[in-house]
Amino acid sequence: MANLRNIPNILTVSRIFSVVVFVIIASVAHLDAVGSKSYVCTLRIIAVTLALLAGLTDLLDGYLARRFHWISDFGALMDPLADKIFVTGTMLIGVEYRLIPAWIAIAVLFREFMVTGLRTLAAKKQIVISADRWGKLKTAMQMSMLGLAGIAWVIEGNNSTPYFYNTTIWGVRIWYVWMAYLTVIVLVTLLSGLGYFIRYRKLFTEQL
Repeated sequence: MANLRNIPNILTVSRIFSVVVFVIIASVAHLDAVGSKSYVCTLRIIAVTLALLAGLTDLLDGYLARRFHWISDFGALMDPLADKIFVTGTMLIGVEYRLIPAWIAIAVLFREFMVTGLRTLAAKKQIVISADRWGKLKTAMQMSMLGLAGIAWVIEGNNSTPYFYNTTIWGVRIWYVWMAYLTVIVLVTLLSGLGYFIRYRKLFTEQL
């Protein structure tokens, strides 16, 4: 049983490792680096698969920790850190390949690190801030965003043309639809973060 209790921690460490490998592979998955569209497409498929597996480990280790109470100090420290590494790494790759505008990534990362700071402050007072419905909606929307961006990125690797920019549906360029969706995600992300600060405002107002 003692070994089983380490499964969430193993998944957390594997998520960090997967994101590091993802970033390395994604950084060279372009024609200037490998010189072949087939290699570019293969590298991008591998990179997206790693990112998806990293996202799944996030869901799985959280479920196991809650379901069987396999909670440890290491997991409490490393799991949020692994989440931030995952979001930061995937967002920066999205910006690098012009799939996600920089302001979108900045807004999302701003919220993530602000809430992490609030959770750290709460932990010092033995208060656990669990994800609420808005937080869970934010996570689901971000995961879908990264999944769609990954699919478009793989298609671009095969065609060597910007998918979001060049593709239209019913006469409407996908880029405009994509930007509208990203804007909704940013609004949900920021509002979910604001909700935590309003709900737990006593954590920092008492120190002013």
